[in-house]
Amino acid sequence: MTEINKKIEEQLASDRIILYMKGEPNMPMCGFSAKVVDILQQYDVTFKSYNILVDDQLRQGLKIFSQWPTFPQLYIDGELIGGCDIIVELHDREELESILGQSS
Repeated sequence: MTEINKKIEEQLASDRIILYMKGEPNMPMCGFSAKVVDILQQYDVTFKSYNILVDDQLRQGLKIFSQWPTFPQLYIDGELIGGCDIIVELHDREELESILGQSS
């Protein structure tokens, strides 16, 4: 296991909901990251975020680790849920709430 894979696995084990994004939740650096943050905040869930713009090794490592080339990337319970398009689709189909583990 590479050092970056170990770091990613440690991060994923540290919190239930993790968003790898461009920027920070209070200052997203791209529209896609902003959209996912907005959706997560609608569910009032606690999530940890990592700004991939400040860590090129993490950004490149995640692309390989997840086999997903774009950001943001949302993980729940260590599993990649997807990027912005998938999160928007799950939200629109009212399926995201159950994935997040929220009760209606």
